[in-house]
Amino acid sequence: MLVLSRSQVEDLLDLDSLIDSLAPAMADLSAGRASVPDRVAALVPERDGLLAAMPGFLASAGMLMAKLVSLFPHNDGAQLPTHQALIVAFDPDTGEPAALLDGTAITAARTGACSALSARLLAREDASVLAVLGTGVQARSHARAICRVRPIRQIRVAGRDPAKAAALAEELASVLAADVQAARSYAEALDGADIAAATTHAIEPVIRRPWLTPGVHITSVGYNPAGREIDDATVAEALVCVESRQAVLAPPPAGSNDLLMPIRDGLITADHVHAELGELIAGSKPGRTAPDQMTLYKSVGVAVQDAAATALVVAAAREQSIGEEITLQ
Repeated sequence: MLVLSRSQVEDLLDLDSLIDSLAPAMADLSAGRASVPDRVAALVPERDGLLAAMPGFLASAGMLMAKLVSLFPHNDGAQLPTHQALIVAFDPDTGEPAALLDGTAITAARTGACSALSARLLAREDASVLAVLGTGVQARSHARAICRVRPIRQIRVAGRDPAKAAALAEELASVLAADVQAARSYAEALDGADIAAATTHAIEPVIRRPWLTPGVHITSVGYNPAGREIDDATVAEALVCVESRQAVLAPPPAGSNDLLMPIRDGLITADHVHAELGELIAGSKPGRTAPDQMTLYKSVGVAVQDAAATALVVAAAREQSIGEEITLQ
C-alpha cells in the first residue's frame, strides 16, 4: 500500500488540474454515475467537534475511496488545523487497500478548487475584486484558486481578528499577482466585490444583502451546526447552486443551515435550489443570465471532490515514484 504524507500530497496536487478534473466529477455526480452516500459523523460535544466518514466511488477516475475528516473548531487553525483528515484509496476491481494519504491538504485544496469552478461557471467574466471572509486554511485556498479562473486584481481580506486578517493579506500579497488589503469589517470587504468567498465558522451571517453589489457571485463553504454564513435575504434573491441537492438538504451533519433554516421558516422551498454544478456543466440548467444577477454557490463538500483529487495525487505519485510502499498483511 502506498503511503503519502501531507507535504508529498501538497507537492503532487496541481491546482489547475484539480479545478479542471472537478468539472467531469461533478457532472458524474449529478448524472448518477458516481456513488456518494450521505456523510455520517460521530459527535464530540465536549469540544464541539465531530468525526465524519465520506466514502465515494468515481468510476470515471477509477477511484474508490473513503475519507475520515475531523472538525474541531477550537483548534488554533495554524499549528493545529480545525479540519484534519485521512484518505484511504481501494482497488476498484478487488477492494484491496491501495493507498493511505493525508486528507487535510486534499480537503483544503479541493474545497477552494470547487469554489473556483463555481466562479468559472457563474461569476461575471470580468470579475476582478474578490472579498475573502475568514483567515484560515480555506481563506488561503480560495484566494489562490479563484485567482486561477478570473482576472482578480484586488483582494480584500476580513475576519474576526484584525491582526489575522492583516497577516493573511500580507501573506497572500507575497504569492499572488493582486493588490491584497485587510478590510476592517465584512461589510467593507464586500463593498464593490465581484466575488465573495465565505470561509468562516460563523454563527451569525457574514454575508448580508445590504452589503452586496449587484452581479456578485458568492461562494460559501463554512459549516457551523449552530449558525450560518448567509442571511435570508441573500439566499432568497440569489440564483442558488449546489454540489448536490441531496447532500445540501440532508439533515445535519450533511446539510447546510444556510438553506435548511430559510426552508424551515417558510421563506423559500427546496425548489429554490436552481441547479447542481454538474447540471451547469452538462448544460441541462442555465447559469447566470444577466450581469447584475446575484449568484450563490453553497458547498457542503462531497466525496467525489476528494475522489477526483485523490486520483490525481496517486497517479502523480506512482508516475514519479514518490511515497512509501508498506505491507499490511
